[in-house]
Amino acid sequence: MFSQWQLRAAFARRLSDMYGREVPAYTTLVDVSREVNEEVLRARGADAERLGSIGRVTAERHGAIRVGTPEELAQVARVFGALGMHPVGFYDLREAAASAIPVVSTAFRPVDGEELARNPFRVFTSMLTPADPRFFDTELRSRLESFLAGRELFPPELLALADRAEAVGELSDTDAERFLHLAVQAFELSPEPVDKAWYETLEKVSAVAADIGGVRSTHINHLTPRVLDIDALYRRMTERGIEMIDAIQGPPRWRGPDVLLRQTSFRALAESRAMRTPDGEVISGALRVRFGEVEARGIALTRQGRARYDALLARVDELAARDPQADRVDVARALWTAELPDTEHGLAAQGLAHFTYHVVPGRPTDGSRPPAGLDALLDQGWVRAEPIVYEDFLPRSAAGIFQSNLSDEGSRDNHRTGIAYDSAWLSGAIGREVLDPFDLYEEQQNRSLSQVTRELALDGLPG
Repeated sequence: MFSQWQLRAAFARRLSDMYGREVPAYTTLVDVSREVNEEVLRARGADAERLGSIGRVTAERHGAIRVGTPEELAQVARVFGALGMHPVGFYDLREAAASAIPVVSTAFRPVDGEELARNPFRVFTSMLTPADPRFFDTELRSRLESFLAGRELFPPELLALADRAEAVGELSDTDAERFLHLAVQAFELSPEPVDKAWYETLEKVSAVAADIGGVRSTHINHLTPRVLDIDALYRRMTERGIEMIDAIQGPPRWRGPDVLLRQTSFRALAESRAMRTPDGEVISGALRVRFGEVEARGIALTRQGRARYDALLARVDELAARDPQADRVDVARALWTAELPDTEHGLAAQGLAHFTYHVVPGRPTDGSRPPAGLDALLDQGWVRAEPIVYEDFLPRSAAGIFQSNLSDEGSRDNHRTGIAYDSAWLSGAIGREVLDPFDLYEEQQNRSLSQVTRELALDGLPG
């Protein structure tokens, strides 16, 4: 029998193999990531594994897909539910990008710490918003919704196997093999000819809209390995002649601990696609829709820490606007250095980042009682803190990656009022709760503090 985590691990491997065959530059990205990780491990030893074992980091991937309707997104949720993956977080990329990116997103991933340690595969999943009048007028919306309603992304057999796996938590070897075959096939690039005129109509609005609503299938848009030194990887990929996007998205590199998420990618490559002209002729064309992304993950910030991060980003924007010649990374690094603690202990003491806490064995030797406060427990060696890895995404960074791989900015009418979407709406649309990532990190931290309280016989949770 294949358990859900074994299905998840097998699916991630097969998807990676398929994507490497279809997009060879992705294989180069994986190879360079492995080289960099091995070098960092040799140079930093155990410290390099502070945010995850090298085995986990090497195997780690996140993918990205795009769908057109709530019904399609609900089907995606069923497929990933079979793999023990839950929708976590709501991301509105419409508001996070300067270009026209008419999508809202969530990410499907494991949520239990043990499941994440076994295999932390995630899929960032975006859904088109045809009802938003800033992007689609009434006529185009009607045509687009009619087109989307007439396609089938996932065969009934795949969905039935997915429901069974989610209900019982496993599949037989035979069913698992069939499920994996159908699931990987659903995310391959289809050889079906693209309707050239229809695709170009949507492309005038947004290349992302065309990639979602201009074809009769979906596909993996990118796959992402994890690297321990993203700056070294960026340099090395450039040295190999692979065109990278202009910048690394997310926090700057600085002297303090890595926090949240840093991402970059190579640019979307022109891929040959069959295209059908209005007179029915099938010709050879090319589209740029798939690329390879890489990520470096840091410590999960608390709500307070995230608010400070967002405020710092706003200040970087303000300072960069005042002085367009200034190096944005240098500006950000200076602000981070001035406004954030540059140690894990400092982040924990100010309540800016999440950790799990563990009693240090062997204390006390003199019969003394432990102090009540968390700072004192840490300072006096009663308790040690382990950083919680940020498992989620940043809307501005995701939009930046999307935007950096577009050929133009598309069109957007900011005089119109957009349609409001939020996490509650998305939960109702897919029939399952979209979880709040902050709650997940807080629960994980509080469980560890409860364990500390029990082991040290404290009167209450250390604060």
